[in-house]
Amino acid sequence: MTEHDGDLAEAQRAHWQDTYTAHPGMYGEQPSAPAVHAATVFRAAGARDVLELGAGHGRDALFLAREGFTVHATDFSATGLDQLRDAARAQGVDERVTASVHDVRDPLPLADASVDAVFAHMLLCMALSTQQLHAVVGEVRRVLRPGGVFVYTVRHTGDAHHGTGIAHGDDIYEHGGFAVHFFPRRLVDDLAAGWRLDEVHPFEEGDLPRRLWRITQTLPADDA
Repeated sequence: MTEHDGDLAEAQRAHWQDTYTAHPGMYGEQPSAPAVHAATVFRAAGARDVLELGAGHGRDALFLAREGFTVHATDFSATGLDQLRDAARAQGVDERVTASVHDVRDPLPLADASVDAVFAHMLLCMALSTQQLHAVVGEVRRVLRPGGVFVYTVRHTGDAHHGTGIAHGDDIYEHGGFAVHFFPRRLVDDLAAGWRLDEVHPFEEGDLPRRLWRITQTLPADDA
């Protein structure tokens, strides 16, 4: 990690901490549309144990738990995860939800082949370099069981904010304190090398609207 990458990562960590403190439960209680889709995909694949990366205050992790999955939620904001734990207790799903503070720039705190599925809504399009993204997907591959499914979403280079705001290089642009890595299609394909790429589904979200892809890829059943 370069000095600039480290400074940007720390600035983003502090910004998210402050944001969750100022706006508890900022995304509401309803799950995201990608999480609803992921639950269907995971169920069809026979998944039981799900890892969510970038869970925030937990609206999607809690939804997956209510759907009967065992969920391990990670985020680099301790404040967001405190809100998640409180909500899990209030909803009576705390026995199916665990949460741990983790920065995806570091190796995942899970054993090899220990989960059936991984979900990440807009986590991979945070302030992560292309090199870091390859390392994250490598860690996802490591912790997934053979035949496991990875569903993630990212903003892409067709988004209105791409190419505007504060440029940090590597297709990363900052607006209102939030830095976003906008994905070109070739990056999706590169990150799927060695996987089965099942779907790249375009959709929109929010008021801008944000333009995203929902990517579903499966680890080969014979992967060791």
